[in-house]
Amino acid sequence: MAAAADLRDELNCSVCLTIYSDPVMLPCGHNFCQGCIVQVLDTQEATGGVYTCPECRAQYMERPALQRNRTLGNIAERFFCAQPEPDGTGIFCTYCIHSPVPAAKSCLLCEASLCESHVRVHSRSAEHVLTTPTAALEMRKCSVHREPLKYYCYVDSSCICASCCLAGQHKRHRVELLSDASEKKKEKLRKVLLNLPLMIEEAERGGWRLQERRREVQEQAAAETERVVALFVDIRERLEALEQRVLREVARQEEELSLQVSELIQQLEVKKEELSRKILQTEELCNMADPLAVLQAGESDRAEDDGGREGSDPKVLTVGDLDKDLISETLHSGLDSIVTVAKGWGVYGKGATHIRLDIDTASNNVAVSEDRRTASWTSANQLRPQTPSRFIGYQVLSNNSFTSGQYFWDMEVSESGSWRVGVAYPSIGRKGNQFWIGNNIKSWCLWRWNNGYSVRHDSHGTDLPQVPSCTRIRISLDYQAGRLSFYELGEPITHLHTFTASFTEPLHAAFWVWKDTLRGHSLVKVIS
Repeated sequence: MAAAADLRDELNCSVCLTIYSDPVMLPCGHNFCQGCIVQVLDTQEATGGVYTCPECRAQYMERPALQRNRTLGNIAERFFCAQPEPDGTGIFCTYCIHSPVPAAKSCLLCEASLCESHVRVHSRSAEHVLTTPTAALEMRKCSVHREPLKYYCYVDSSCICASCCLAGQHKRHRVELLSDASEKKKEKLRKVLLNLPLMIEEAERGGWRLQERRREVQEQAAAETERVVALFVDIRERLEALEQRVLREVARQEEELSLQVSELIQQLEVKKEELSRKILQTEELCNMADPLAVLQAGESDRAEDDGGREGSDPKVLTVGDLDKDLISETLHSGLDSIVTVAKGWGVYGKGATHIRLDIDTASNNVAVSEDRRTASWTSANQLRPQTPSRFIGYQVLSNNSFTSGQYFWDMEVSESGSWRVGVAYPSIGRKGNQFWIGNNIKSWCLWRWNNGYSVRHDSHGTDLPQVPSCTRIRISLDYQAGRLSFYELGEPITHLHTFTASFTEPLHAAFWVWKDTLRGHSLVKVIS
């Protein structure tokens, strides 16, 4: 054991007091860890002094060359690998020479590591700074004055020694003991630590909101993709139908003109036969010897000859051209219809709006579906509690409100009954037919009744000329522009009416449904 301790002493670097790491040799023959001696030489160079060996103080006018000692390095490596596994930090007590004992502290002044026993008898004076065991004692000393780092400079944000504080470049700077500066930093870190969980929660909430937004975007993109695909399928079908219609018109005109040509050809064939017969008769007359017979026959045929010349008039053989104007009109009218469909696909709206009915506003004679997209009249009292926001009869508003932007929503409406669809301010009254949508200054609507359309605002109604032809209605809102438009989503899309107004409150989609003994109960369903 004593031999092992003696060998360990021989393998310790005199700078870091630990087993050599990558040992190099100075010209004087002393060995050091390469990192340790390089740091010493750098310090000596910075101070402008001569280069000296830390062991024998041999001086060099120029920075000495370092020669790698491979043999010593191999021995140190094998000795280190043969040592028992240390506890804790892996640093051994410098003073336990008979056997390696794990160090409990390191003294920056003594540049030594101490076990529990040696710590108890070690000097307690202030200059002996004890730290956790470390093999890099040089890193805890000032590179200029070779003194332990004891202060923290707030000006330069660096750890310094006493000499730096009193006479060095940090003189007159605001400094503080490392322990005090460390406690202040720990206090700041504790405050930061208190806020970090809150920041994590906020980040998680932000992540959830973004995930929800991403799902909404994906749903909107999927719906928009479906609509675009359906639009182009419809356009292709319409183009194919238009192509067939135009080709049929061309074929019809071709057949008609061909029939005319065939009739003219047939007439010419008949004329050719008559002329051939005339040729034979004329040749017979030319061959007759009796002058009287020739002259009598010539008088009788003169009228026929004149008729033959009239029958060969070129005007009789004229055949008209294809009616290209009619073909163009068929094509253009069909294309106009397709363009109208394409324009109506996104009528005055940047995006379809997901409308949901507000059950808290629905009157007790309005049934609302579980998905809150359908409103219908019912004779069964829904027994909802009466609140200030609930209508007394026939109406319901949407949860959604609009204060800016451009939107549209589509609805499936019943062919029977009477209904109104439109928008209303949230401040609209709740009791009495004067507060039905369209009957006051706070609402606008399209009203279907008696198999006709009417638009109403502030109790003023206008009957529309259009006769209801389909069960789909689109409402388009441009809040800033003050435009509220209604369309019938037939083929083609039909513009019914546009209100213009200066909106002063948020707008909610509004629905009114009514019983009809003759035509049945009305129903309105949001489909976009």
